[in-house]
Amino acid sequence: MKLLLHTCCAPCSVYCIGTLREEGIEPTVYWFNPNIHPYMEYKARRDCLRQYTNDIGIEAIFEENYGIRDFCKNVVNDLENRCQKYCYPVRLEQTAKYAKENGYDSFSTTLLVSPYQNHEVLIKVAEEMAKKYDIKFLYRDFRVGFRQGQAKARELGLYMQKYCGCVFSEPIPNYDHKSLKPITPNGYEYQKEPRLQVKRIENKEDYMEMFLEADPSENMIYKYLNDSDVYALKKEDEIICIAVILPISRKVLELKNIVTKEKYRNKGYAKILLKSLCGNYKQKYEKMLVGTTENNIPFYVKQGFDKYEKTIKNFFIDNYEEEIKDGELVCTDMIYYSKNLKKR
Repeated sequence: MKLLLHTCCAPCSVYCIGTLREEGIEPTVYWFNPNIHPYMEYKARRDCLRQYTNDIGIEAIFEENYGIRDFCKNVVNDLENRCQKYCYPVRLEQTAKYAKENGYDSFSTTLLVSPYQNHEVLIKVAEEMAKKYDIKFLYRDFRVGFRQGQAKARELGLYMQKYCGCVFSEPIPNYDHKSLKPITPNGYEYQKEPRLQVKRIENKEDYMEMFLEADPSENMIYKYLNDSDVYALKKEDEIICIAVILPISRKVLELKNIVTKEKYRNKGYAKILLKSLCGNYKQKYEKMLVGTTENNIPFYVKQGFDKYEKTIKNFFIDNYEEEIKDGELVCTDMIYYSKNLKKR
């Protein structure tokens, strides 16, 4: 099946694309959202989607139309019904039209994942456009995966918007349940995702067991622990990731230790914690260093540690009594990279 998937943003696409791929359907992502304003919001969502589709290797088409003039002209006299009278029809019609003209078998939309959209009206509008352009509308009730998709998007560090897109919805937070009630599929209740928090740790030595997973020498850890700041990423009351930051001058810091509990690894939590810490420290410091092994260089480069600083030859041989291994790699040299905290 050749499917054109209208896509409003990267976070909403995560679950939709994932489940379609599980069905054996490889959709083409289609960006056409002239109702998203102001321009910086439009650009942030578009650019995030462009990066995400590139990362997961999926074809994407970007139809540029920052249509604030037409949007305002068409909705200003009936704001309460702007979704069903303008936002849904203008996007779904363009998607159906493009799909028909470019040889697609069907079309669908990631709007179907959101419990905050009017699901029944979306289906009605899509079916009308399918009939008008003689093309199949592929319906899926993606709402059952809304929380799962949002949690995955946060783990990936995707840009998470705070409102549906148009300027008239901006004052209402998208997750303010007092003003917006999610519409759920029959017989299904959403499980609320535990909130992630970054907390400073004072009783540092209590977490020695975790530190040792990243640095297997207590003597080495004690050399930097007392002068360091320790922060943890918590999910409810459980610490899932922890990091040690050592100030080494008025403008420079060093990431000395970062480790995630085994059951939470490879889910993006270290990235979330590191991103939060860099954002916090950039108010006072200019650069953060990290010393690492060859295997971990790609991870740190992706997090912005993209400047090579130096290599300390035989560091792990000279400072550790036992052989240090990182996977199959026998560690010898310590390789330093840095991140410019002021760089946007």
